[in-house]
Amino acid sequence: MKLKKILLYSILFATSSVFAQPRISSNTERVNLNRIEWKKPVKVEYIITNSGDKPLVINKVITSCACTVADWTKTPIASGDKGKVVATFDAQLLGHFEKDVCIYSNATPHLVYLTFGGEVVNQVNDVSSTHPYKIGNIAIDRTSINFPNAHRGDKLTATLDIVNQSDRPYEPILMHLPSYITMKSNSNMLLKGQRGIIKLTFDTKQLNDVGEIQNSIYLSRFNGDKISPENEIPISIVLLPDFSKMTEADKQKAPIINLTDTIFNIAKDVAEKSKIAKEITIANKGLSPLVITKVQVFNSAISISLKKRILQPNETTTLKIDVRSHTLKNDKNKTHILIISDDPIHPKMDINLITSKQ
Repeated sequence: MKLKKILLYSILFATSSVFAQPRISSNTERVNLNRIEWKKPVKVEYIITNSGDKPLVINKVITSCACTVADWTKTPIASGDKGKVVATFDAQLLGHFEKDVCIYSNATPHLVYLTFGGEVVNQVNDVSSTHPYKIGNIAIDRTSINFPNAHRGDKLTATLDIVNQSDRPYEPILMHLPSYITMKSNSNMLLKGQRGIIKLTFDTKQLNDVGEIQNSIYLSRFNGDKISPENEIPISIVLLPDFSKMTEADKQKAPIINLTDTIFNIAKDVAEKSKIAKEITIANKGLSPLVITKVQVFNSAISISLKKRILQPNETTTLKIDVRSHTLKNDKNKTHILIISDDPIHPKMDINLITSKQ
């Protein structure tokens, strides 16, 4: 009987030893990289899970070519936890490829093969992630240019990143450039699939008035193209007052603008009413007179009236806002109101009207 018990315990111990072991699994056996560019390294990541009962140790990872370097989780991976194997592939040759990632561990089997593949090309033609917009057959990275906080004398620059997706050679041209904007392209001609950069420089010394300056430029889609809403790129520059000559003592005594509201959600009113009226109280909480230099509206459905533009300390005034719902539905311009004042801390105040179309 004693011998039987010893044999039983031995069998149970042996059985538990067999089942208590690490197990390695990956979230995928093969990664498809599709098309990648030559000599532009890419990373391939495999998520490794230990589905066993003992810690999983990845001893080493070997790749099938010198063009791939592997890194992995060096510490033991506890039961149920996850680690990583990351392969960095630096393509040296054009064409289709298949690469192996060989993982050695303390699991059974001790060696696991994972793979990745794709095609190496000179240039990737799918630019939807980097150039999500299109003007004709020209893919572009943006459809507007905005400088929300500029000062007179600033040298502002912006770039337009474009890709020619037409079948013909393309000459990048911007039409209707205002005098304060100059353009320079890094390429005079782009063949199919080629990428170009247009650099724009804005000379704000030519802008005399504070507030928002709006213009539109137009990207030609082909030789001999004309301006139209389809190739329009709006430009907005908010020019702020110059406070560079103010001393610290001046700033301590400066005016302080205060608005009772800066956001109105009028979506429900637009659907139910033909006219909407709102009021905002503007106060000067500072120690010097507040001068409201400019109040701008950009939508023809919105009109405003302001009783006073110079407020003494602790004085208030009322800004009345009227919105015509029918006109609002037909005007696609932005529905905010911009206030420019001589408050050096908050020279620009935005009042946002949220409508059903936003």
